Amino acid sequence: MSKTDLRVRPKYHRLFNRIEAHITICFTAYTIMLEMERRLKTANSKISINRAGELSLNMYQMVFQLPKSKTFRKQLLKMDNEQEELLGAIGI
Repeated sequence: MSKTDLRVRPKYHRLFNRIEAHITICFTAYTIMLEMERRLKTANSKISINRAGELSLNMYQMVFQLPKSKTFRKQLLKMDNEQEELLGAIGI
């Protein structure tokens, strides 16, 4: 795992709170990536972490409000088999 995998470019901040925020964001992204990798391995999925990133770029969700009840609903749009495997492996 490297900065290249996370697509993190060098950032040059002078203010302490911005430096701290940048480090926090990078660490959080790294932690999420490791957790996704762990879940894929636990599910015995053949999807690599890089492929999971590619698949997630084309996964869409629609949020709409029902007119009578004014409640919101979320609906995942049609996915291919690999995307469904990914979704099942990460447990969402």
